[in-house]
Amino acid sequence: MIEKLGFVSAVILPLWNIPLMLRVIHRRSSQDISLWWALGVWVCILMMFPAGIQSPDPIWRTFTWTNTVLFTAVVLVTLKYRKKTPKDSEKHADR
Repeated sequence: MIEKLGFVSAVILPLWNIPLMLRVIHRRSSQDISLWWALGVWVCILMMFPAGIQSPDPIWRTFTWTNTVLFTAVVLVTLKYRKKTPKDSEKHADR
């Protein structure tokens, strides 16, 4: 029972990324999401990926795959819907 619950949770937990992506797409903006946070989490997930897929634990392998795929989608959506603010263009003009 504990393993079944863990497996179901390994699949469901990354699915919580979908409402975040839908909200960004609907609003056509990812300004409220920190790029440092999104990219930092994503890099850590990618660095953990090789160990995760080699794990003998099927729950951890499942979580590794689903989390990597869905969080990669979060990063792509965040980058796609990132709008440059006037302050951003001013920062680049000063360089």
